Amino acid sequence: MVEIEKYGSTKRFGPRYGRKLKERFGKIEAEQRKKHKCPYCSALKVKRVAIGIWECKKCKAKFTGKAYSISKKITSKEESEEKAEEPTKPKEDIKEGE
Repeated sequence: MVEIEKYGSTKRFGPRYGRKLKERFGKIEAEQRKKHKCPYCSALKVKRVAIGIWECKKCKAKFTGKAYSISKKITSKEESEEKAEEPTKPKEDIKEGE
């Protein structure tokens, strides 16, 4: 039996679109719908009004941010692990003129 709880709000899609896409979408949607901290009054009352527009329910401040969160980029564990594993070439190995 498939664990439905981990999909959260994406279970409305049923068996369509695949597991990984639904998990990614679920993380993004959960981040966008949660209450955020206001940069002006520090209250946890900020909600998204539209794409990139956020409003604090306490101090009535309206400001812009990212589309799905106020400031931070949303990444999954898998993406961050893949980036950490990629080796980088040191600048010493690259010779000029070749």
